[in-house]
Amino acid sequence: MTDNMELDNITKFLQGKTILVTGATGFLAKVFIEKILRLQLNVNKLYLLLRTSNDKSATQRLEDEIISTELFRILRDKWGSKFDALISSKVIAVEGDISSENLGLKDSKLREEIRKEIEIVVNSAATTWFNERYDVALGINTFGAFNVLNFGKKCDKIKLFLHISTAYVCGEKADMILEKRFYMGETLKGTHSINIFEEKRIMEEQLAQLQYHGAPDKAINSSMKEFGLERAKLNGWPNTYVFTKAMGEMLLGQFKADLPLVIIRPTMIASTYKQPFPGWIEGVRTFDIFIVSYGKGELTCFPANPNTILDVIPVDMVVNAMVVAMKVHYAERQHACEIIYHVSSSFRNPLTVLDLRNLFQCYFIKNPWIDANGMRVKVGQLTVFSKANRFLLLMQMKYVLPLKVLYLANILCCQRFKKIYKNLNRKINFIIQLAKLFEPYTFFLGSFNDENLVELQRVAQEQGIDLVEFNFDSKSIEWEEYMTNIHIPGLLKYGIKS
Repeated sequence: MTDNMELDNITKFLQGKTILVTGATGFLAKVFIEKILRLQLNVNKLYLLLRTSNDKSATQRLEDEIISTELFRILRDKWGSKFDALISSKVIAVEGDISSENLGLKDSKLREEIRKEIEIVVNSAATTWFNERYDVALGINTFGAFNVLNFGKKCDKIKLFLHISTAYVCGEKADMILEKRFYMGETLKGTHSINIFEEKRIMEEQLAQLQYHGAPDKAINSSMKEFGLERAKLNGWPNTYVFTKAMGEMLLGQFKADLPLVIIRPTMIASTYKQPFPGWIEGVRTFDIFIVSYGKGELTCFPANPNTILDVIPVDMVVNAMVVAMKVHYAERQHACEIIYHVSSSFRNPLTVLDLRNLFQCYFIKNPWIDANGMRVKVGQLTVFSKANRFLLLMQMKYVLPLKVLYLANILCCQRFKKIYKNLNRKINFIIQLAKLFEPYTFFLGSFNDENLVELQRVAQEQGIDLVEFNFDSKSIEWEEYMTNIHIPGLLKYGIKS
């Protein structure tokens, strides 16, 4: 970290600030929390809203899922024996749930304390499964965002609401996609409008019907997932995730009143590029599933437009944009500010499907995957099918039909091939489902305009903010170096649990 005047600008801004962060156990939020603490130890407080899970309290989750991660090693090394005491004095785990009114804060004394202190709300809570249950996705991505906004508006000192959305709220639009807000009730079909509160009622009715007829949990789960996809497609979105995120944006824009609202729309978030160290990632995310499946020798072909731009952005660049936007738009009430930022790479530094395929193919040929038996996995050329129906036909002829023969042989041979059949069936179904789920993105024809983000860079420079420390310029990414030396090694080291 540099000690120049520019860095002091944001460091001074963060001094004494109180920030509420939702979705704090998420990948992006953790990198944001670490950055704030690394920049400014004298931040007043970071309140982290955490749900209890598997009998773990919010405080236990803070320790196990955030503070003890490898991400915090730079801070741990820097602060040494004082680390735990400093964290407990600055970072407060708050038990709550954004899908509930008042964020599920049962302790009225704590609720009032938070309301009196909070100056900035960062809403990064989301369920990112493409085919999430409709009730869950609406509860978190749409009405969860609405609940956080309503709570924020009641905070005495609130100066900024920063919301994390996704650039893919655009659906399957082609060509140049602008940093443009949604209007209440807007749909991508353009033939009708949507009543979001009515959408909630329809969802509740569907769920009540299933429960009334005594449907088992598995059937309810499956039915609510299908219902979400059905509602999304009816209104022009490819999946439940982006549909419910778009409706969340609509509610924020409609009901924010005079509260400054910043919406950050990142694209596909990848591992850290530079800070706090290169390559940190958590879990296997979006396009990483193809990298891992190929490396394991499980993926030999896939449907995609070779020229589709896979819009990838390192997580630390997203966090840098968040922090700079906080500083620039803080307390902009006089403009009733609402601004949207695409934090993306497709417009200024495109990486195509073919580019990525060549990079990870080259990586695994040079650095083979070591399987559970300690054997090197040999990989060949990954075939990219530019027509989805050709891929599905190949899967039918080469795998699904022989699998049916194996199924019959298994029955005739008294379940002798049961284990082989189950294993092959699982792998083939996984690849087919993966292809269907990712089709809107592997054949995506859009590119994300980022004029607002470029303007943010210009203003930041004017204000003396160090754009090396707070780099969010995608042009500075060298894709071969990043993928080969940072992202893929980081994914294998940190992203894969087993």
